[in-house]
Amino acid sequence: MKRPMLFRQFYPGDCGQQIAEFLKDFHSESGPKRRRAAAAPHAGWRYSGGVAARTLKVLAASRPEVIVILSAVHRSHLDRAVLYPRGSWETPLGEVEVDADLGAEILDAAPELLESDPDAHFDEHAAEVLMPFIREILPDARVVPIMVPPDTAAVQLGTAIAGRVADRRAAAVASTDLTHYGWAYQFTPAGTGEKAHEWMRANDQRIVDLALRLEAEKIVPEARSHQNACGSGALAAAVAFARALGSPRGILVERTDSHEAVDPGSPFEMAVGYAGMVF
Repeated sequence: MKRPMLFRQFYPGDCGQQIAEFLKDFHSESGPKRRRAAAAPHAGWRYSGGVAARTLKVLAASRPEVIVILSAVHRSHLDRAVLYPRGSWETPLGEVEVDADLGAEILDAAPELLESDPDAHFDEHAAEVLMPFIREILPDARVVPIMVPPDTAAVQLGTAIAGRVADRRAAAVASTDLTHYGWAYQFTPAGTGEKAHEWMRANDQRIVDLALRLEAEKIVPEARSHQNACGSGALAAAVAFARALGSPRGILVERTDSHEAVDPGSPFEMAVGYAGMVF
């Protein structure tokens, strides 16, 4: 079973060359610290690819052998999280193998929170956009893709997954963007202009701070109240995962938004926020 590339428009062109450019002159921290989780954005690479690449490069220093990808849910209406059970995911740089054994263990650990349904992953881009980075930066790593809806069960799920990987070289990566601001998203509480941009950045900071403090239980309610994450379930699960494995606090690798990334000199009207974090 192979999951094909379905959203190539998010990462067009030569992916290897782009990743090399994203990581040019980037030096991640060195030392004995072991990072157990990360959060990275999943927008088009021209907007958020640099943040995603550099965040995964920091995580790669811990040399995880398997990555549980906890992704946002944009199109499906899920009652609980959904796992892609086996096979591989196609990328322009080669296939990424799914760790079927670990996936089965996770299903056994949380049957009330999770089900296996590969078809549900065919209309979701949040994990696919990150797969070429994993293939290039961690070429031997396997993955367990899981779509996580934004509900309070996400914290339980992250904790349950942590219990299954405590003795493995495993990490979790949450795939989420932050505030979607502007008329296209029907969300303009501060109007337009520089003050609106400042408001949006402060709105992003609210949920970033919760994640960095490992306050997993507050993440989904925060996103519901302030519309500052499209993958709040994924983020809450990754933070709970890291906390259960002993992470004391998160570190912000980088943050930006689509306005800053491609058109910083124009008047601000709309943007999507991005942050890369490791835990």
